[in-house]
Amino acid sequence: MTYHRPVVLSFSGHDPSGGAGIQADIETLISHQCHACSVITALTEQDSSNVKKLIPQQAQDVIDQANTLLNDFPVKAIKIGLIGHHETASAIHSILLEHPHIPVILDPVLAAGGGTLLADEQLLQCITEQLLPCTTVLTPNSEEARILAQQNNLADCGKILLDKGCDMVLITGTHEQSDLVKNQCFQQNGNTETFNWERLANNYHGSGCTLATAIAALIAHGLDPFTAISEAQEYTWNALQAAYHPGKGQYNPDRLFWKETVE
Repeated sequence: MTYHRPVVLSFSGHDPSGGAGIQADIETLISHQCHACSVITALTEQDSSNVKKLIPQQAQDVIDQANTLLNDFPVKAIKIGLIGHHETASAIHSILLEHPHIPVILDPVLAAGGGTLLADEQLLQCITEQLLPCTTVLTPNSEEARILAQQNNLADCGKILLDKGCDMVLITGTHEQSDLVKNQCFQQNGNTETFNWERLANNYHGSGCTLATAIAALIAHGLDPFTAISEAQEYTWNALQAAYHPGKGQYNPDRLFWKETVE
């Protein structure tokens, strides 16, 4: 059987522990029958608990790699994860300006799950001024949304981030103190949708990568952004419910849960 495999280009960091970053993106894209192209924005030293060191790649190398891929492949969606340095953000911005027809899904990775900060003020400025106006779907968690919008109320954050140029903003609620996880989707037409999900027991490594990449994959398959957002959340929740524990820290989402067999 032959499958149509739309191409998704991911800009993301390398996680040597295999839980997040480019590995998470590739697993998610394979799970959605997409072809994964990738540009590594940063190397890291990290384990399943935290990031210990961030090693940004050269901005010109990011540009060269991306242009080589875009000149060869019919990319249907671009996913952006860990950026690591403001020069890298500006490099990605220059690429997006040359391909305005490609949908962009941005997961603003500002801190590691263990708490290590992964974005300084210069990078935050580049994200808000350069990347948000090019973004189709922004997927911050509640803490990232507050940092980017400089507001505490999440409804205000959503509106401010829309005003900065995003077409849609999905603020995830796993960091909030609530019985259910409430993910709020804000749209340019003024509509707001809240998705309620059962809160799972563990802490997970790469859940944000999984969600954003699933949205990118579904958009690449032709779904409209809102439908992609809805279906990607279900996929991510199921991956988290089936998570496994390979190291001493956080759990890994099982992004191939639908394929696994229980012995």
